[in-house]
Amino acid sequence: MADSTMSDRDRAVLRHMIATLAYRGGKALRGAPAGFGDFAAPGALNTPRVLLAHVVDLVDWARRFCTGDEDAYVISEPTTWDSEVARFFAALDSFDRAVETAPLPASLERVFQAPIADALTHIGQLALLRRMAGAPVLGESYRRAEIVAGRVGPDQAPPGREFALDRGALWRPKDPTGN
Repeated sequence: MADSTMSDRDRAVLRHMIATLAYRGGKALRGAPAGFGDFAAPGALNTPRVLLAHVVDLVDWARRFCTGDEDAYVISEPTTWDSEVARFFAALDSFDRAVETAPLPASLERVFQAPIADALTHIGQLALLRRMAGAPVLGESYRRAEIVAGRVGPDQAPPGREFALDRGALWRPKDPTGN
């Protein structure tokens, strides 16, 4: 059951979230080495191909959730890596078009806390698996990224400011001597 109807501002924020999924997801998918879809990291439960299929299922669910059918989560059978990449961008496009035009009897908060946040988590896992597979994705200053509502396909803006492989979110404790 829906909580409320999204305001125009919520709709704009959700479209930005979808574009963010496309940008960050595209970055994790672009240039993946041959065979990456079936890479099996030690201790990992799923391959990148299975994770990506789950992300697509989440995006499809988010679209249905937004249009009033929040219980319609469907688990698809993963296909090939290339097919899942194509499905990812097609699902984002379908979701974005629905958010742009359809009545949205759902709250932005609930859509974010379930399918969107989960999809972002799994995109992060894909980026981590890329590093483990020997093909790391460079981190970047995402606040500077050119993320635009409606740009949800594989052709994304180039990164604004990427970090060297040993920089970015790497935290080092301060030296107690101040050096």
